[in-house]
Amino acid sequence: MGRLLFPAALVVLGVSATGLSVVPSAKVVQSGLTIVAAARVWTGTATIQNGAVFVRDGKIERVGPRPATMPADATVIDFPRHTIVPGLVDLHTHMMYFWDGAPGTRPLNQPRREPAVTVKVSEANARRTLESGVTTVRDLGAGGGTDLQLRDAINRGEAIGPRMFVAGQGISGGRGVATPEATRATVDARLATAADWVKVYASRGSYDSVDTTQTIPFETLKIIVDAAHAKGRKVAIHSYGASGVKDAVAAGADSVEHGIDLDDETLGEMAKRGTVWVPTIDHNRYYVDAKDEFAFPAENIAPLQAYIEKNLESTRRALKAGVKLGMGSDAVYTMFGQNTRELGWFVKAGMTPEQALVAGTRTGAELLGAGDRLGRLAPGYLADLVAVEGNPLTRIDDLFSGVRWVLKDGRVVVDKNAK
Repeated sequence: MGRLLFPAALVVLGVSATGLSVVPSAKVVQSGLTIVAAARVWTGTATIQNGAVFVRDGKIERVGPRPATMPADATVIDFPRHTIVPGLVDLHTHMMYFWDGAPGTRPLNQPRREPAVTVKVSEANARRTLESGVTTVRDLGAGGGTDLQLRDAINRGEAIGPRMFVAGQGISGGRGVATPEATRATVDARLATAADWVKVYASRGSYDSVDTTQTIPFETLKIIVDAAHAKGRKVAIHSYGASGVKDAVAAGADSVEHGIDLDDETLGEMAKRGTVWVPTIDHNRYYVDAKDEFAFPAENIAPLQAYIEKNLESTRRALKAGVKLGMGSDAVYTMFGQNTRELGWFVKAGMTPEQALVAGTRTGAELLGAGDRLGRLAPGYLADLVAVEGNPLTRIDDLFSGVRWVLKDGRVVVDKNAK
């Protein structure tokens, strides 16, 4: 039989402020064969009771039933009360929005930091994201190239965090898109960077404001999308209101962020085109819960709550229309670590817990063009595994409180069992 390890025995860990333990210098679990066994393994397409994932050199070698006899040369990691799921994909974060809670400051009222300092302190957000079971994010908007720097530091192994696909500086309404010529110049400037995506802010709405006013017209959105697609870059368009969503879909956006009051025609177009909708219902729940941290005026809370209900109702209708839904937290500041709670809203909208997990894994990976290596547990895929105490396939809330261990690229990055 192979050498049996409890998860905490794998590496020496540091305890984070949130109570989970994050590896300060992630280690490959074993240079040879490692077998991660659990009460159940969900591959992204099927559940294997009493299953096992075979990992070698950072990739999945195979997935199947737990062997009756373990290979003598294997390291065995056993989770007898847990469910193993693929690493989750958060399609909408703002990783560089960091707040340390310093007395006399608020998240939106902090001293400015130099870009290098922002990158360094935001590693805490990256680590809290891992603690939620999210091993891949799409970060949608940051200034000064800070998101590119954190992405690259993680890729080089100089920082611990999720795999990042980034958009850099977003495109907003105003002088930069006032004419077709100005729009093309703005897009060219974004495409000249090493960002992975283009982010467009096509409406108002942010933080405690749920203003749905559209700020970029269809013709301009079409110029942006066509120019980005011509250079192989995908586009995510922010719109709080129905008209902006409708125009974003018609312009060919690859994903649309936020949105309420979507009509049947728009939902039908989204389903037909394969547009991924990232409704981000939970981020307004966060703003309501964190209202004292932000010092939001009391009168701003009721509109946030009303937006949540409209957002949820549109999600119910989108699900019935066959629209692809992606998990996006829109996490900022103290929301990191709560990244997966959006899936609870998807279940409220009518998804089964398993369908919600698909939205949080396979759908995100496919949108990012990484469906051949992320979002599933299958031979050749990257070894991103999450051990959840309980069974999120029947009770999605287990995912929010039950993450105990996370493997990313075959390296342990979270272990709650560490002492």
